[in-house]
Amino acid sequence: MISEELVNLSRLQFAATAMYHFLFVPLTIGMVWLLVIMESVYVMTGNVIWKDMTRFWGKLFGINFALGVTTGITLEFQFGTNWAYYSHYVGDIFGAPLAIEGLMAFFLESTMIGLFFFGWDRLSKTQHLLVTLLMAVGTNLSALWILIANGWMQNPVGAEFSYLTMRMEMTDFWAVVFNPDAQAKFVHTVSAGYVTGAMFVLSISSWYLLKKRDVAFAKRSFRVAAAFGLASVLSVIVLGDESGYTVGEAQQTKMAALEAMWETKPAPAGLTLVASINEAEQKNDWEIEIPWVMGLIGTRSLTKEIPGIHEIKAKNHERILRGIVAVNALDALRANRNDTVARQVFEGHKADLGFGFLLKKYVADVNQATPEIIARAVDDTVPRVIPMFWAFRIMVGLGFAMLLLFGLAFWSTLKSACMQRPWLLKWALWMLPAPWIACELGWFVAEYGRQPWTIYGVLPTHMSVSTLSVNSLYGSLAGFIGFYTVLLVVEMYLMVKFARMGPGSLGTGRYDNEAIHHAVAPA
Repeated sequence: MISEELVNLSRLQFAATAMYHFLFVPLTIGMVWLLVIMESVYVMTGNVIWKDMTRFWGKLFGINFALGVTTGITLEFQFGTNWAYYSHYVGDIFGAPLAIEGLMAFFLESTMIGLFFFGWDRLSKTQHLLVTLLMAVGTNLSALWILIANGWMQNPVGAEFSYLTMRMEMTDFWAVVFNPDAQAKFVHTVSAGYVTGAMFVLSISSWYLLKKRDVAFAKRSFRVAAAFGLASVLSVIVLGDESGYTVGEAQQTKMAALEAMWETKPAPAGLTLVASINEAEQKNDWEIEIPWVMGLIGTRSLTKEIPGIHEIKAKNHERILRGIVAVNALDALRANRNDTVARQVFEGHKADLGFGFLLKKYVADVNQATPEIIARAVDDTVPRVIPMFWAFRIMVGLGFAMLLLFGLAFWSTLKSACMQRPWLLKWALWMLPAPWIACELGWFVAEYGRQPWTIYGVLPTHMSVSTLSVNSLYGSLAGFIGFYTVLLVVEMYLMVKFARMGPGSLGTGRYDNEAIHHAVAPA
């Protein structure tokens, strides 16, 4: 059996790497479409200020992209170094979208980024705009294939376990691609990235307006960010509802934990706003809820129930018992592949094989599992409720706060009055960290809420890790955290430096008066 310390350290190392990486990803995803919008206006109008806006914000985008790539490469190596059995068990399925991402998306994105920075004087305006558009497409395609891989971990469709190879094998590639979980996760995640990019531009533009410098430049950037941000945050909220529905269909345990729903409630279930959660006694001491809302989000129905944690545990208890039968039949097939009786038993129980594997956290032979051990395995099937419950609510609260901010910012641009509202500009500046916090919490909910599985319902986390020494993990974990912290400090230093310099860093002078707006580039 693998030690719990080894599993926890492996999880912590991957989580730390992923969370650091995702500090850079949302800004890359979001800013690239703002660059497309700005350069499109430049091509249509010939107004040089829009070209300089594209170049300036593109410089900050490039800094973020370079550091994001550095942190992202490490993640894929960790599948082989820290999660070797996982890679063996599901590599043919999980590796396919990641390989396509590298060949189709990352090469396109990286090539176009080079042309974006070095092609201003070598390409025509239209050709350079096409480069920027392809850069945006590549960035989003990269996100698509990575989230298809992650979506399969959440909802493993289009694959079956083979007792001949002792691995999961793909049976339907298009089912993996069009997995509802993956598609909902993709649109929700990229929309969150768009919000991050918009907030970044809005906040820095607000700082310029508060300082009354580069006003002509900042007003236009503020206007674009406000409009794009409003559309994006509305998309996040609407698509978040769709993501909630797919979770309710595929991961009822996660849904119940998010809502601290201990008992199955009559349909349609209410949405719990806040609650005093008592995990020791598995109940809520008190709660405030909105009737019907959770039932509509989670089931799209007025009559379908959402199972509570106690009901889910009862079902999982039965699945673990059936999983023991599946594990025994698999062992018989490994000893004799021609054992027809064992094959029939296995085929009838293989859907619960992963639940049988849960017992291997405590005993090498599942037949030695006592009722107490089975009860512990049942408890493991539900993540801790308090962190899930509050992480989700903070994320949603930040989302609605950003909706209000972008709505007011967009309204102020329609009235041409953003500079007359310093309180709005200060609010926009202080809200700069909000989308990053929301994104990190969203990933925490998605990944922590999947525990104890790496592949939901199929492969437990404790079986997925490599056989490494605990000391080597402590050393590499400290190294990763130290190195990534340095990268983060470098990123923040460079971002602050060039943001303070403003568009003047391009060598074009200041944009403090409206006369500059009329400068038009030659055709």
